Amino acid sequence: MGIAPVTSVKAASQDVDYIVCSLPKTDVVDSVLREDGGIFENASEGTCIVDTSTISPIAAKEFSSEAVERKMCYMDAPMSGGVMGAQNGTLTFMVGASSEEDYEKAKVVLAGMGKKFFHCGGPGTGEIAKLSNNLILGIQMIAASEGMVLGEKLGIDPKVLCDILSVSTGNCWAVSACNPRPGIIPNSPASKNYEGGFQTALMRKDLALALSCAEEVGAQTKFAEDAVDYYAHLEKKGHGGKDFGYVFQYIMKDFKV
Repeated sequence: MGIAPVTSVKAASQDVDYIVCSLPKTDVVDSVLREDGGIFENASEGTCIVDTSTISPIAAKEFSSEAVERKMCYMDAPMSGGVMGAQNGTLTFMVGASSEEDYEKAKVVLAGMGKKFFHCGGPGTGEIAKLSNNLILGIQMIAASEGMVLGEKLGIDPKVLCDILSVSTGNCWAVSACNPRPGIIPNSPASKNYEGGFQTALMRKDLALALSCAEEVGAQTKFAEDAVDYYAHLEKKGHGGKDFGYVFQYIMKDFKV
Protein backbone atom coordinates (compact mmCIF):
# COMPACT_ATOMS: atom_id res chain seq x y z
CA MET A 1 0.00 0.00 0.00
CA GLY A 2 2.98 2.27 -0.46
CA ILE A 3 4.23 2.16 3.14
CA ALA A 4 7.99 1.67 3.50
CA PRO A 5 8.86 -0.46 6.56
CA VAL A 6 11.87 0.53 8.66
CA THR A 7 13.84 -1.37 11.28
CA SER A 8 14.23 1.10 14.15
CA VAL A 9 12.34 3.65 16.22
CA LYS A 10 14.89 6.22 15.08
CA ALA A 11 14.15 5.69 11.40
CA ALA A 12 10.40 5.65 12.00
CA SER A 13 10.54 8.95 13.91
CA GLN A 14 12.43 11.12 11.47
CA ASP A 15 10.81 13.57 9.05
CA VAL A 16 7.18 12.65 9.77
CA ASP A 17 4.14 14.71 10.79
CA TYR A 18 2.60 12.04 13.03
CA ILE A 19 3.85 9.22 15.21
CA VAL A 20 1.24 6.78 16.55
CA CYS A 21 2.17 4.41 19.38
CA SER A 22 0.22 1.42 20.70
CA LEU A 23 2.30 -0.29 23.37
CA PRO A 24 1.55 -2.65 26.27
CA LYS A 25 2.60 -0.69 29.36
CA THR A 26 4.02 2.52 30.77
CA ASP A 27 7.69 1.57 30.93
CA VAL A 28 7.67 0.48 27.28
CA VAL A 29 6.23 3.84 26.20
CA ASP A 30 8.84 5.58 28.38
CA SER A 31 11.61 3.62 26.69
CA VAL A 32 10.39 4.24 23.13
CA LEU A 33 10.05 7.97 23.79
CA ARG A 34 13.17 8.62 25.87
CA GLU A 35 15.78 5.99 25.02
CA ASP A 36 18.84 6.73 22.92
CA GLY A 37 17.57 6.52 19.38
CA GLY A 38 14.03 7.09 20.58
CA ILE A 39 11.23 9.37 19.47
CA PHE A 40 12.08 12.49 21.48
CA GLU A 41 15.67 12.41 20.28
CA ASN A 42 14.84 11.98 16.60
CA ALA A 43 11.44 13.47 15.79
CA SER A 44 11.29 16.95 14.27
CA GLU A 45 9.84 20.01 15.94
CA GLY A 46 6.09 20.14 15.37
CA THR A 47 5.68 16.35 15.28
CA CYS A 48 2.34 15.17 16.69
CA ILE A 49 2.77 12.08 18.89
CA VAL A 50 -0.52 10.21 19.45
CA ASP A 51 -0.16 7.46 22.02
CA THR A 52 -3.06 4.98 22.03
CA SER A 53 -1.51 2.85 24.79
CA THR A 54 -3.21 2.35 28.16
CA ILE A 55 -0.68 3.68 30.66
CA SER A 56 -0.35 5.74 33.82
CA PRO A 57 -2.09 9.12 33.54
CA ILE A 58 0.72 10.62 35.63
CA ALA A 59 3.31 9.39 33.13
CA ALA A 60 1.19 10.69 30.23
CA LYS A 61 1.27 14.18 31.74
CA GLU A 62 5.06 13.95 32.10
CA PHE A 63 5.47 12.83 28.48
CA SER A 64 3.31 15.73 27.33
CA SER A 65 5.39 18.26 29.28
CA GLU A 66 8.63 16.89 27.84
CA ALA A 67 7.18 16.99 24.32
CA VAL A 68 6.32 20.68 24.77
CA GLU A 69 9.89 21.39 25.86
CA ARG A 70 11.03 19.82 22.59
CA LYS A 71 8.43 21.81 20.59
CA MET A 72 6.40 18.68 19.82
CA CYS A 73 2.97 17.66 21.08
CA TYR A 74 2.16 14.40 22.84
CA MET A 75 -1.40 13.26 23.44
CA ASP A 76 -2.69 10.23 25.29
CA ALA A 77 -5.46 8.69 23.18
CA PRO A 78 -6.33 5.23 24.53
CA MET A 79 -8.97 3.31 22.65
CA SER A 80 -12.00 1.13 23.29
CA GLY A 81 -14.01 -1.15 21.06
CA GLY A 82 -12.13 -4.42 21.20
CA VAL A 83 -10.76 -6.54 18.40
CA MET A 84 -13.90 -6.20 16.30
CA GLY A 85 -13.78 -2.42 16.65
CA ALA A 86 -10.19 -2.44 15.43
CA GLN A 87 -10.97 -4.72 12.49
CA ASN A 88 -13.96 -2.60 11.47
CA GLY A 89 -12.30 0.78 12.05
CA THR A 90 -14.99 1.75 14.57
CA LEU A 91 -12.90 2.28 17.71
CA THR A 92 -13.61 4.98 20.29
CA PHE A 93 -10.70 7.22 21.27
CA MET A 94 -10.40 9.14 24.55
CA VAL A 95 -7.95 11.99 24.02
CA GLY A 96 -6.04 13.96 26.62
CA ALA A 97 -4.78 17.11 24.88
CA SER A 98 -3.48 20.49 26.03
CA SER A 99 -5.64 22.39 23.55
CA GLU A 100 -8.52 22.02 21.16
CA GLU A 101 -6.06 22.60 18.33
CA ASP A 102 -3.93 19.63 19.39
CA TYR A 103 -7.06 17.50 19.79
CA GLU A 104 -8.15 18.32 16.23
CA LYS A 105 -4.67 17.36 14.99
CA ALA A 106 -4.96 13.98 16.69
CA LYS A 107 -8.39 13.35 15.18
CA VAL A 108 -6.92 13.59 11.67
CA VAL A 109 -4.95 10.37 12.13
CA LEU A 110 -7.34 8.66 14.56
CA ALA A 111 -10.17 8.96 12.04
CA GLY A 112 -8.48 6.19 10.07
CA MET A 113 -9.10 3.79 12.96
CA GLY A 114 -12.19 5.00 14.77
CA LYS A 115 -15.61 6.59 14.61
CA LYS A 116 -16.02 8.28 18.00
CA PHE A 117 -13.64 10.76 19.61
CA PHE A 118 -13.74 12.55 22.96
CA HIS A 119 -11.58 15.43 24.16
CA CYS A 120 -11.42 14.39 27.81
CA GLY A 121 -9.43 17.40 29.00
CA GLY A 122 -5.73 18.03 29.52
CA PRO A 123 -2.86 15.53 29.24
CA GLY A 124 -3.52 12.30 31.12
CA THR A 125 -7.32 12.57 31.10
CA GLY A 126 -7.66 10.14 28.21
CA GLU A 127 -5.91 7.55 30.37
CA ILE A 128 -8.22 8.36 33.29
CA ALA A 129 -11.25 7.64 31.09
CA LYS A 130 -9.74 4.40 29.80
CA LEU A 131 -8.78 3.08 33.23
CA SER A 132 -12.27 3.83 34.52
CA ASN A 133 -13.75 1.99 31.53
CA ASN A 134 -11.53 -1.05 31.91
CA LEU A 135 -12.14 -1.27 35.65
CA ILE A 136 -15.86 -1.59 34.83
CA LEU A 137 -15.19 -3.99 31.96
CA GLY A 138 -12.98 -6.33 34.00
CA ILE A 139 -15.64 -6.64 36.71
CA GLN A 140 -18.41 -6.87 34.10
CA MET A 141 -16.84 -9.90 32.41
CA ILE A 142 -16.69 -11.81 35.68
CA ALA A 143 -20.29 -10.88 36.58
CA ALA A 144 -21.53 -11.93 33.13
CA SER A 145 -19.62 -15.21 33.37
CA GLU A 146 -21.00 -15.99 36.81
CA GLY A 147 -24.57 -15.33 35.67
CA MET A 148 -24.24 -17.43 32.52
CA VAL A 149 -22.58 -20.28 34.40
CA LEU A 150 -25.37 -20.22 36.97
CA GLY A 151 -28.04 -20.44 34.28
CA GLU A 152 -26.29 -23.21 32.38
CA LYS A 153 -25.72 -25.32 35.49
CA LEU A 154 -29.36 -24.89 36.48
CA GLY A 155 -30.33 -26.31 33.11
CA ILE A 156 -31.27 -23.54 30.67
CA ASP A 157 -29.91 -23.65 27.13
CA PRO A 158 -26.98 -21.17 27.14
CA LYS A 159 -27.92 -19.75 23.73
CA VAL A 160 -31.49 -19.09 24.88
CA LEU A 161 -30.20 -17.51 28.08
CA CYS A 162 -27.83 -15.20 26.20
CA ASP A 163 -30.55 -14.21 23.74
CA ILE A 164 -32.65 -13.17 26.73
CA LEU A 165 -29.80 -11.36 28.48
CA SER A 166 -28.98 -9.37 25.35
CA VAL A 167 -32.42 -7.71 25.42
CA SER A 168 -32.83 -7.53 29.20
CA THR A 169 -31.48 -5.43 32.04
CA GLY A 170 -28.46 -7.71 32.42
CA ASN A 171 -27.22 -6.81 28.95
CA CYS A 172 -23.68 -5.43 28.66
CA TRP A 173 -20.70 -5.53 26.33
CA ALA A 174 -19.55 -8.87 27.82
CA VAL A 175 -22.93 -10.41 26.95
CA SER A 176 -23.77 -8.96 23.54
CA ALA A 177 -20.44 -8.10 21.91
CA CYS A 178 -17.76 -10.40 23.32
CA ASN A 179 -19.65 -13.19 25.02
CA PRO A 180 -17.22 -15.43 26.97
CA ARG A 181 -19.26 -18.61 26.45
CA PRO A 182 -17.98 -20.49 23.35
CA GLY A 183 -20.53 -20.92 20.58
CA ILE A 184 -22.74 -17.95 21.41
CA ILE A 185 -21.16 -15.34 19.13
CA PRO A 186 -19.36 -16.98 16.17
CA ASN A 187 -16.67 -14.31 15.76
CA SER A 188 -15.97 -13.70 19.44
CA PRO A 189 -12.60 -14.78 20.90
CA ALA A 190 -14.43 -17.37 23.07
CA SER A 191 -15.55 -19.17 19.91
CA LYS A 192 -11.96 -19.17 18.65
CA ASN A 193 -10.38 -20.85 21.69
CA TYR A 194 -10.09 -17.40 23.32
CA GLU A 195 -7.50 -16.34 20.77
CA GLY A 196 -7.21 -12.90 19.13
CA GLY A 197 -8.95 -10.93 21.86
CA PHE A 198 -7.96 -8.62 24.69
CA GLN A 199 -5.39 -10.59 26.62
CA THR A 200 -5.93 -11.60 30.23
CA ALA A 201 -2.46 -10.26 31.08
CA LEU A 202 -3.39 -6.83 29.71
CA MET A 203 -6.65 -6.75 31.66
CA ARG A 204 -4.74 -7.65 34.81
CA LYS A 205 -2.28 -4.86 34.05
CA ASP A 206 -5.02 -2.29 33.48
CA LEU A 207 -6.88 -3.24 36.65
CA ALA A 208 -3.68 -3.10 38.69
CA LEU A 209 -2.94 0.35 37.26
CA ALA A 210 -6.48 1.51 38.07
CA LEU A 211 -6.13 0.20 41.63
CA SER A 212 -2.85 2.04 42.04
CA CYS A 213 -4.48 5.28 40.93
CA ALA A 214 -7.49 4.61 43.17
CA GLU A 215 -5.24 4.20 46.20
CA GLU A 216 -3.70 7.61 45.53
CA VAL A 217 -7.08 9.36 45.59
CA GLY A 218 -8.84 7.18 48.16
CA ALA A 219 -11.45 5.65 45.83
CA GLN A 220 -13.32 2.48 46.85
CA THR A 221 -12.47 -0.48 44.58
CA LYS A 222 -13.56 -3.67 46.38
CA PHE A 223 -14.99 -5.40 43.29
CA ALA A 224 -11.93 -4.45 41.20
CA GLU A 225 -9.63 -5.88 43.87
CA ASP A 226 -11.47 -9.20 43.68
CA ALA A 227 -11.48 -9.10 39.87
CA VAL A 228 -7.74 -8.52 39.55
CA ASP A 229 -7.14 -11.64 41.66
CA TYR A 230 -8.99 -13.73 39.06
CA TYR A 231 -7.00 -12.38 36.14
CA ALA A 232 -3.69 -12.56 38.02
CA HIS A 233 -4.33 -16.21 38.85
CA LEU A 234 -5.19 -17.00 35.24
CA GLU A 235 -1.97 -15.31 34.15
CA LYS A 236 0.08 -17.31 36.66
CA LYS A 237 -1.52 -20.50 35.32
CA GLY A 238 -0.18 -19.67 31.86
CA HIS A 239 -3.35 -18.19 30.35
CA GLY A 240 -2.16 -14.58 30.13
CA GLY A 241 -2.27 -14.69 26.34
CA LYS A 242 -5.89 -15.84 26.23
CA ASP A 243 -8.77 -13.38 25.89
CA PHE A 244 -9.86 -12.22 29.33
CA GLY A 245 -13.23 -13.92 28.78
CA TYR A 246 -11.33 -17.12 29.59
CA VAL A 247 -12.40 -16.43 33.17
CA PHE A 248 -15.69 -18.08 32.15
CA GLN A 249 -13.93 -21.45 31.93
CA TYR A 250 -12.59 -21.20 35.47
CA ILE A 251 -15.97 -20.18 36.87
CA MET A 252 -17.63 -23.04 34.98
CA LYS A 253 -15.18 -25.43 36.64
CA ASP A 254 -15.93 -24.06 40.14
CA PHE A 255 -12.56 -22.34 40.28
CA LYS A 256 -11.98 -20.22 43.40
CA VAL A 257 -9.36 -17.50 43.75
